[in-house]
Amino acid sequence: MLRESKSERSRRQVLDAALALFSSQGFKATSVRQIADDAKVSIGNVYHHFPDKEAIFKTLLDELTEITGSRAFPFRRALSAGRFPDNLESLGYAVRDSVRDYRQYITLIYVDVLEFEGTHIKNFYGDMARRYADLIAADEAMADIQRRLRPGVSPISALMLTQRLFFSYFTIEILFGVKEPFGKDSTEAVREIADILKNGFMA
Repeated sequence: MLRESKSERSRRQVLDAALALFSSQGFKATSVRQIADDAKVSIGNVYHHFPDKEAIFKTLLDELTEITGSRAFPFRRALSAGRFPDNLESLGYAVRDSVRDYRQYITLIYVDVLEFEGTHIKNFYGDMARRYADLIAADEAMADIQRRLRPGVSPISALMLTQRLFFSYFTIEILFGVKEPFGKDSTEAVREIADILKNGFMA
């Protein structure tokens, strides 16, 4: 049991070190030696847990999928706590917290796009609609959401559009470091995005 715990601990050290390195300098620029050094383990220990560097990268993206489906993820928590679409502003702030709290994991999405042409994250995005559908069904909220949307609007599409708009805004602000990307503070921007989502922008 002690040996298993020590092995799990060293595996976690490898993943944490790789996450910090991949998210700050990319995949190709990171060597297994760097990962081992930062994790304070031997290279042999790294290969004991993972067959190669790409397997480490893929494991981290798998963890991102797990995180986004867990209640530890602010957006997931806010979605369960409020009544979509009445809670649009709360969801906006939850996206902000999600990007801020898991910025290293989210940065890996862009690393994958740039260095792997999105090979690893295709499933993450391709499966997103089903994951949201399962989430809403589990919370028994689908019919309730449908009643509060105009006829013909899909609850899943409405939810995904909401998440993508806020995610885009806070990715630019937090990950890319662009202060006030809409030319106003984030509180006002969240309010405005929520209003447009709720009411549209046509006169």
